[in-house]
Amino acid sequence: MKRFANLKRLGFFTRLLDEAPPADRYRFAAEQIVRAEKAGLDSAWIAQHHFHEREGGLPSPFTFLGYVAAQTSRIRLGTGIVTLPLENAVRVAEDAAVLDLLCNGRFELGVGTGGNPSAFAAFGLDSAQRNEIFASNLEVVRTALVGKPLAGGDTIYPQRPQLDKRIWQATFSVAGGARAGKAGDGLLLSRTQPRTKEAPKATLAEIQNPVIDAYLDALPKGAEPRIMASRSVFVADDHREAMRLADIGLRRALPQFMKGGHAKPGKTLEEMIIAFDTHVGDADHVIASLRADATLERVTDLVFQVHSVDAPHPHVLRSIELVAEKVAPALGWTRTAGEVALAV
Repeated sequence: MKRFANLKRLGFFTRLLDEAPPADRYRFAAEQIVRAEKAGLDSAWIAQHHFHEREGGLPSPFTFLGYVAAQTSRIRLGTGIVTLPLENAVRVAEDAAVLDLLCNGRFELGVGTGGNPSAFAAFGLDSAQRNEIFASNLEVVRTALVGKPLAGGDTIYPQRPQLDKRIWQATFSVAGGARAGKAGDGLLLSRTQPRTKEAPKATLAEIQNPVIDAYLDALPKGAEPRIMASRSVFVADDHREAMRLADIGLRRALPQFMKGGHAKPGKTLEEMIIAFDTHVGDADHVIASLRADATLERVTDLVFQVHSVDAPHPHVLRSIELVAEKVAPALGWTRTAGEVALAV
């Protein structure tokens, strides 16, 4: 029976995609994170997206996490990700510092380059320069958090140097993995990503293991690896019900999936599950599916999201419970009941 020896923490992730008006999306997501804390999960992560509600429903991650922080006490709260090239870097550092104080040191700052070119245009930026803008903004964030003078000589208040050790970088690429490792940051791996023309049938592990290799090779000597894999996981008590909901959700998500650069999958549900890199079913089926993912043998953190199944809210709440009660323990995760240490 395969258990993932490196797995230390389990998390829940949401892009706030419930089929509901915005206010309900935010309420549902908060309730899901509260349920994740009650189930014993270690972390909860949210994504930032501008403009496109079918990709993600939250442009203001710090505001939302402040709201969630007031309803929770133990679970760590992370951004997966802040689209750093589209943000003012000083304001990111200020918001992150204030949020971390308000939630008693539970915040994890995940950042990335962002994806949609039209979002860059709306901000007056060129998406072709996203990597350069990202690198420049990330340096400013680090400078601000640790209290070093910014351009003009000012320093931010409050300063939060502890957060410099809780930065995570998201990437699809080997070069991005090396960049995150060289900085000593955590590595965020996506739940799915497009295959290349050269390897259209590659598994997600075959794509992501080289990224992990580059990250570990570049990591400074003595630095502790932080490798998080996000995975699409939806669990139901009844396998047939899980598959019925998956059929509805994946077919609904197909146009956006292809818009993101993915090849069109076959028409059967089984072909779509494979194409979407989805782990779905009752607990036994999901455990077996996740054990086949070789990437997970190397990660320190596993976070699961119900996208693109996107079942109705009550089913999401039950899926969170089933992952914590049945799936994750079978993979090697151990629930910890202790309170989070305060990083003040």
